[in-house]
Amino acid sequence: MKPHVYLFLLAVIFPFIGMGQGMQQMNAAEIKQGLEALEVTGSVLYVAAHPDDENTRLLAWLAKEKKVRTGYLSLTRGDGGQNLIGNEQAELLGLIRTQELLAARRTDGAEQFFTRANDFGFSKNPEEAFRIWDKQKILADVVWTIRKFQPDIIITRFPEDARAGHGHHSGSAILAHEAFKAAADPKQFPDQLKYVKPWKVKRILWNTFNFGGNNTTSDDQLKLDVGSYNALLGKSYGEIAAESRSNHRSQGFGSARQRGSGLEFFAAVDGEPAKSDIFEGIDFSLGRNPGYTAVKNLLAEINSEYQVSDPSKSVAKLLQLKELTKDKAFKHSLLDDLILACAGIWLESAAGSPSFALGQPVNVRVQAIARVSPGFSYPINVTETNTGASFNLKPNQFYAQDKQLAASNASVTQPYWLEKEHGAGTYVVEDQQKIGLPETPVGLSGNFKVSIGGQVIEKELPVVFKYTDQVRGEVYQPLVIAPPVTATLADKAFVFNGTETRKISVALKSFAGKATGTVQLALPQGWKSNPEKISFSMTEKGELHMAEFLVTSSGSITSGTLQVSVSTDGKAFRQGLHVISYEHIPVQTLFPLAKADVHRIDLKLAGKRIGYINGAGDLVAASLKQIGYEVTNLSPAQAISNDLSGFDAIVTGVRLYNVSDQLAEMQPRLMKYVEDGGNLVVQYNVNGPLRIDELGPYPFSLSRDRVTEEDAKVTFLVPKDPVLNYPNQISSKDFDGWVQERGLYFVGNMDQKYTPVLSMNDTGESAKNGALIVAGFGKGRYVYTGISFFRQLPAGVPGAFRLFVNLLSRPK
Repeated sequence: MKPHVYLFLLAVIFPFIGMGQGMQQMNAAEIKQGLEALEVTGSVLYVAAHPDDENTRLLAWLAKEKKVRTGYLSLTRGDGGQNLIGNEQAELLGLIRTQELLAARRTDGAEQFFTRANDFGFSKNPEEAFRIWDKQKILADVVWTIRKFQPDIIITRFPEDARAGHGHHSGSAILAHEAFKAAADPKQFPDQLKYVKPWKVKRILWNTFNFGGNNTTSDDQLKLDVGSYNALLGKSYGEIAAESRSNHRSQGFGSARQRGSGLEFFAAVDGEPAKSDIFEGIDFSLGRNPGYTAVKNLLAEINSEYQVSDPSKSVAKLLQLKELTKDKAFKHSLLDDLILACAGIWLESAAGSPSFALGQPVNVRVQAIARVSPGFSYPINVTETNTGASFNLKPNQFYAQDKQLAASNASVTQPYWLEKEHGAGTYVVEDQQKIGLPETPVGLSGNFKVSIGGQVIEKELPVVFKYTDQVRGEVYQPLVIAPPVTATLADKAFVFNGTETRKISVALKSFAGKATGTVQLALPQGWKSNPEKISFSMTEKGELHMAEFLVTSSGSITSGTLQVSVSTDGKAFRQGLHVISYEHIPVQTLFPLAKADVHRIDLKLAGKRIGYINGAGDLVAASLKQIGYEVTNLSPAQAISNDLSGFDAIVTGVRLYNVSDQLAEMQPRLMKYVEDGGNLVVQYNVNGPLRIDELGPYPFSLSRDRVTEEDAKVTFLVPKDPVLNYPNQISSKDFDGWVQERGLYFVGNMDQKYTPVLSMNDTGESAKNGALIVAGFGKGRYVYTGISFFRQLPAGVPGAFRLFVNLLSRPK
C-alpha cells in the first residue's frame, strides 16, 4: 500500500512570519546545497553596528561553502545615515535599510538580527554611543541574540579602539566582547533565562581589514581564502558578495563582482586560542553529538543518490530522515523545506486587496500545486480548516478556491520597534521575544500542515497581496491591516511666523468603505483652530477627504505639539499613513501617530522666488514653501537652459555634486548666475566621489570634518557678516534645540577669497571653521554650507530657519 499524503491548509493569525514574499521554490542546485547543509552543524555570528558594515563575502562563504548557520547582528538599522535614493530620514530610512539588509541576506544566505539601538548619527567615540544608547540595555540585546542563536564563534567587523573610525563601530566590538562573556553567566540578565539558556561561545575574533587607508591585517593573523567558486551556484563568493552588497542602494553601495582567491584575516580577541584555523577545535559534523551514526549514514545515501533532474526521488528517504531525527537536535526547518521542494509543492494564500480595515474579514484565494511527474507515488490532499477549502491534488495540476478569513485578532500593520514613541538612543520594545527580530511578526498568515507517510510538516506563510505590473510583471507586497480611517499631516513640523494664521490640511483616507465621523486638532494651550471640529462622510474604500483647519499661533506658548484625532463608529483613532515604495524592496506601510511639532518664530523674509535643484533627496524645498517662499523645482536641464535671473536665490539639494551627471554643463550656468548678481547656496556634499572638481568660483576642498554634538558651541568668526544679520539678527540662541548634529563634510582648504563665518567643534577637538563659507563673485554671492539644514528644517528648528533665510537673502 502506497504511503498517503494528507495536507492541511489552515489560515490563522500567526505571530512569527515576515514580509510580503511568496513561497520561494528552491531549484535543483539549491536543493543540493540544502541537502549538504543537513550534514553540517554549528553556527557563526558576525557583529557590527550598521547595515552595510557586514563582510558579505565572508558571510556568503560561511553560509554556502562552510554551510554553517550564519547570522549578522547589526546593532542599529542605520536610521541616522544619509539617503542617496530619496528624502526619507531617521526611522523611515531605517525601514528602507532594514529591507535592504534582508535582501542582502536572501542573497548571501545569512540570517539577520538587530538590537534596540537607534542610529542617532555619527559618533566619534563609544562612550558617547553608550551614554545615548543606554549601554546595559543594548548589551542585554546582544547577550539575548547570542543565547538564542548559540554561535560557536563570534566575529566582529571592527576593533574596540579608534581604528574603527566611528563610535558605533568600536562600540559594537566592545559590546560583542562583553556579551561573549556575559552570555555564559547565568547571573547576567537572568530574566532572559525564562526563554533561553546561558551559552558559552568558543572564541571571539576580529575580522581585520584593509580599506579606507587603514590596513589592520598582518601575516601572523589567522587566514581564510573565501574567494572560491561554487559550481552548483555558478558563482564565486566574491560575485555573491557583490550582489548582496549592491542591495544597499540607499547608501550607494553598488559593487563590482570579484573573482578569484580572496583572503580574510582574523585576530584573536578572547576565548580558546586557535593556532592555524578559526574553526580549530570545533567539530561541525553531526558526529559532535552522540547517537547520530544512523543519521549520518542516511544523509550520505541521500546526497549520493540525489538526482538533479528529478529531486522527487529523494522524498522517501527524506521522510525516513525526518522520522529518525524527530527527537534530536537537527535542522528541522531546513529538512521540512527540502521535502516540500523535492515534492514540488507550492502553496499560497493571496488577499484580494492590498489592505483591509482592522476587524474586517479578509478575502483570500487559497492556491496549491504539486509540481511532480505523473508517476509520483504520493497522493496529496489539501484541506483548509478555517474556510473549508478542499483540494485533491493531482500531479502538476493547479487548484484555487476563493474564501474568507476572519481577522478579528489581527493588529494594525506597524514595525514593532515603532509602535511606541522613543527617545534618541533606543527603541521601546516591551516584548522580550520580539527583540532582535528584523521585522514585525506577521499577523495574518496561512498555516500549512503537510502529512506524508505519517510525517507532519508545518509551514506558515504570510497572506500576501500580488498584482501584475505591465513593466515588472508579477509583484508581491505585504498585506496591510489598517485603522478604518487615517489622518495624515503633510509635514512633521509646522513653523508659524509670529501670530499668523495658516491653513493646516489633514488628509483623511477610508480603509473600511463607508466611514463617517469627525476630525479635530489638539493644540498647545492658547493656540486656536477654526473650526474646532470637522465632520466627514466617505462611502468607498480608498476614498480621500481633505479637512482644512485655520490655526492661529496665539497665546504665550511658542512651541508644542499638534495632534489629530478622528472619531468614527464610536472609537477614536490617532494614526496617519505613510507608504515607502521602491522597486528594490517590498512596499513598506506604517501608521505613525498623526501629530507634528509646531513652532512660533520671529522670522523676517527678504526675496520671494527660490529655485531649487534636487540632489540625492531632501525636504528643504518643502520647508521653504511652508514659510512663504515661492519655490520652483528646477531639473538639471532647466538649470542649464532656462533664464535664472528671476530667482532671488538658487539652492542645490544635498549631495547634488555627488549624484548629478549634468554638472559639467550646469556649473558654468550657475556661476554665470552668481556673477550676474545672483545668490547661490550649495548644501553639503560628501568629499568623494564628486562629479566635478570645482564646486565654487574659487578653489576649495571638502574634508571629512563634522560636528556630531547637536548642542556644540558655535562661535561667530565674522559677527558683522550679512549672513548673520540680514534680514534676521542671528544669536547664540538660534543654535538651541538642534537635532542629531551641527553639520558634516565641512570645507577643508579654501581660497582666501572665501570668508569662513562660523566656528564649532565637538568636545575635546580643535575648532572647525568650514561649516559655512561665503564669497563675492562678480555682482553676486556664493555660499557653501555643511550645516545639516536638511535635518533641521524638516524638524522645525526655529534658529535653523532664521539662519537659512539669511543665506537666501542678500542686501541690495
